[in-house]
Parts: sequence; structure tokens; C-alpha cells
Amino acid sequence: MSPQDREIAVAIIRSFDARPEMLIQLLHGFVDKFGFVSNDAVRLIADELNVSRADVHGVVSYYHDFRTEIPGRHVVKICQAEACQAMGSRKLTEHAEQRLGVELHQDSEAISLEPVYCLGNCACAPAVMIDGKTWGRVTSDRFDALIASEMDA
Repeated sequence: MSPQDREIAVAIIRSFDARPEMLIQLLHGFVDKFGFVSNDAVRLIADELNVSRADVHGVVSYYHDFRTEIPGRHVVKICQAEACQAMGSRKLTEHAEQRLGVELHQDSEAISLEPVYCLGNCACAPAVMIDGKTWGRVTSDRFDALIASEMDA
């Protein structure tokens, strides 16, 4: 972690008064600023909050919103929950993997493809999220059109 990044990281931690009960919100701050939570960040957070690295790592690894590697420029999430599966999300996922050239849980410089287990859009299944924007009733053709429009935007 560079000195400048460390200074920013400490400011994020202190903005939550270095309180352990604010760990999830603090981690969201790291993801918002850096895009991921590095091993250096886990150490720094643990030290500043006076908790173990295992405590911080446990939270980072448990919640799907936190990542430990740099994401692609665009993050595509496809719902894998039951309602979306019933409406074709498995077939959509296969199509997305072929179209994007990455598999679920993989990152390229351009794309990160991730499973998510409910986007709260069950009535409009299958649902996807592209760079934080949720879309419903996504077919393979609609997925291709969304990718083309959202990634060129």
C-alpha cells in the first residue's frame, strides 16, 4: 500500500471512529474508494480497530460485496437464486460466460463476472446487475444489447 493510499485508508477507518461494530460500513468505504480490500488493508483495519486479521478476513470473505482482488472495469452480476433459476438464469449465465470470455468468479482487465444470490428483482427474473444497475427479464439477446450499451456508455 502506497503512503498516499495508506493515508486515505486511515481516513476511511477514522471516519467511522475506528469502531469494530462499524466494520461492514468501513469495508464498503474501502470498496467504494479502492474497488477491493487488499491484504495490506486487512492488516491495517485489524490494527486500527484492535481486532484480529482473522476477524476482518472472515467478514471480507463472507459477504459477496467485498473482494480481495482488483475488479475488471465493468462488474456483471447474474442472479443465481431460485426465482431467477426457474426463469432461465443458468442458461443466461452460460451465455454470458461465452459472450464475455470469462467464467463466474473470474476477472479480466475489462470484466468481472460474479454470481449473486438475489437482487430483489424476483418478479422480473432473471435479473442481472451491470456496474451497479439492475435489469430484469434478461434474455440472451437483451443481455447482449445491455452489455453493448452499458459498457460503451
